[in-house]
Amino acid sequence: MRLIDRYVMRTVGGAMFLVMVVVLSLDLIFAFIAELDDTRNGYQTLEALWYVFLTLPRRIYDYLPLGAFMGCLVGLGSMASSSELTIIRAAGVSLKRIVWSAMKPTLVVVILGVLIGEYVAPPAERVAQSDKAVALGAGRNVVSASGVWHKEGNEYIHLNAVQPNGVLHGVSRFRFDDNRQLLAASFAERAIYQGDYWLLEKVRTTRFEDKQTVLDVDQTLRWETGLSPSLLSVLIVKPENLSMSGLYTYATYLGEQRLSGAPYWLAFWKKTLMPLGTAVMVLVAISFIFGPLRSVTMGFRVFTGLLVGLLFKYMQDLLGPMSLVYGFSPLLAVLVPIAISAVAGAILMRRAG
Repeated sequence: MRLIDRYVMRTVGGAMFLVMVVVLSLDLIFAFIAELDDTRNGYQTLEALWYVFLTLPRRIYDYLPLGAFMGCLVGLGSMASSSELTIIRAAGVSLKRIVWSAMKPTLVVVILGVLIGEYVAPPAERVAQSDKAVALGAGRNVVSASGVWHKEGNEYIHLNAVQPNGVLHGVSRFRFDDNRQLLAASFAERAIYQGDYWLLEKVRTTRFEDKQTVLDVDQTLRWETGLSPSLLSVLIVKPENLSMSGLYTYATYLGEQRLSGAPYWLAFWKKTLMPLGTAVMVLVAISFIFGPLRSVTMGFRVFTGLLVGLLFKYMQDLLGPMSLVYGFSPLLAVLVPIAISAVAGAILMRRAG
């Protein structure tokens, strides 16, 4: 029995690895081509290649659920096509035993995904985004389209680039009164964190007073704010690419500022329930092999797998924004597709048994 377990694990695990290699190779090629369109100033081919390399952990994390699902479908599907599954079952191996053997590589994928998503991808993504923004000229006196906005009290802040070492580039600040009238606008080429405040460098401030404007120029200026480098590093990365701890911290901070943290809570629950979603998708793949896809060609299995995987993704992508618009729980938006897939997989497995 142990030989059979190891054989099923090796076949399914190898198929998962092969699927990940193929999918990632295509994604990296297209990503590099897309980055070449952004080359200007100090951001050239080598910088684009470095950016794509730094985003590799995030891409691995994104494709792990699909790789586990497709790998299981391909691995067990090849065994079904060669009648190996039929022989294994005829030898007295129960369906539950085969399912558990196929699930073991999935556990490895889930653990790997959690480690990458929590400890590897977020810091690499922060470095990638900040390095790209600096190379594109983040210190210029212009509000960059690739920067980030933040609101604190009556002040709106735009940062062209945030480096993980506590350095900001291109800090624009717009201060309003309670009647939404602009009181002052300032731009600093750089800001360095000093432990409990930021030191702005080369600051130009325009103050609006009655019927005139006043321009102040300072080489350095102290900036008191509740934003720390750890919080700011969250801003430059998309919510879905942050760690669970970073999402929870920033969503809580937004709540304290009386701002909506729903997008961050949605991303938090997606990451938290990713292991469960991956396991459910693998269960669906197994149920397909023992059910409706038992005797079809490999090409049809791959097509069906892509179709089901995209359907699952689109359900989450649809319900997620709906939860933000209509105000229902982001947790519910993440759980519903998982629950539907689990019920469908359980029904198919019951019929196959």
